[in-house]
Amino acid sequence: MRWATMATLDITRLPGIVQELRPGMAAVFSRIYSWYIKPGHLVFPDTMKGWVREKYGDIETQQIVRVTNTLTGESTLFNSIRARRPVLTPRAEEMLDVQALAEKGPFANPLQETPADTFGRIDSDHWITASNIAKYDYLHAILIARDPYPYTVTEPQVADMIRVAIQWCQDAHQADPQAIYPFLIWNFLWRAGASIVHNHAQILLTHHLYTTPARIEQAREEYLRRYGTEYYEDLFLAHTAIGLGLAYKGARVMAHLTPKKEHEVVIIAESPHDLAPALAKVLECYRNIGVQSYNVAIYMPPTGNRGHYVAWVVDRGDLHSRTSDIGGMELYAGTSVVSSDPFRLMEHLTAVMLP
Repeated sequence: MRWATMATLDITRLPGIVQELRPGMAAVFSRIYSWYIKPGHLVFPDTMKGWVREKYGDIETQQIVRVTNTLTGESTLFNSIRARRPVLTPRAEEMLDVQALAEKGPFANPLQETPADTFGRIDSDHWITASNIAKYDYLHAILIARDPYPYTVTEPQVADMIRVAIQWCQDAHQADPQAIYPFLIWNFLWRAGASIVHNHAQILLTHHLYTTPARIEQAREEYLRRYGTEYYEDLFLAHTAIGLGLAYKGARVMAHLTPKKEHEVVIIAESPHDLAPALAKVLECYRNIGVQSYNVAIYMPPTGNRGHYVAWVVDRGDLHSRTSDIGGMELYAGTSVVSSDPFRLMEHLTAVMLP
């Protein structure tokens, strides 16, 4: 199926899109995802009607879409009205503020102001490692960028970050052979949880998978037993079938159908060398649409093993916003509420990856 008119598609058309798929593909899609669309109604007082119609149009009835990955439990609520809100790019003075902040702090002089791991540091072209002074887990290091300015994110920098992370995991594994499961996270600025503005990422190695990757691995095993195919392969097929997936070099890229928050992208590769170019392009797309802060998480195969490298990238919102981007629905209902439409995100990804 060829989506030549993607600009006319949005998440509210999901049932019709799936219905138009060939039967085999529809079956693959439906064994991963379930969904519903329900109208939400509201009544405005006369004093509000003029302002609401001018800003949003006729929104007394709103179509709410809920999509659930029935295998992993990921679930997202979409509201097409919320998706109309514009994305604003940061002002020049805001960028300068970030630059000034990035030049301060202990990461500006890591050899003198950060601890090392007992097995030493890795000192590379773009990154240097330090042991985290307040560890999440027993093997936890910081990857500190040589360029402090966080908005400088090039493909060589991303590739070097992944390479250094893998090398650190190998060194950490030698120090503790029971630790085999890597987990890389990149909290980009304070909205994403970073306490220091200087560009940095974090790498952990443990003997027991963390909860979310463990749940996905369980889903993959159950999926293979039940259907005889690889879950990641069919996940990409499902996204591609409805116009939300594309291949970039050796990686598969998806505008995620059950995003945790705004503009979530999932990248699947079988090599770190294939992951890096796609991740750099996703971050370029983020800059183009005005994303100011984000989280990246990379699941990697156990140390010394072959397997999938999967990156999850999500927008964390305006740096100057006083409101949180998560609340009780995300924390305790296990269902995200987002304002971005994956079909609009896919347009922007396509523009940078398939110009």
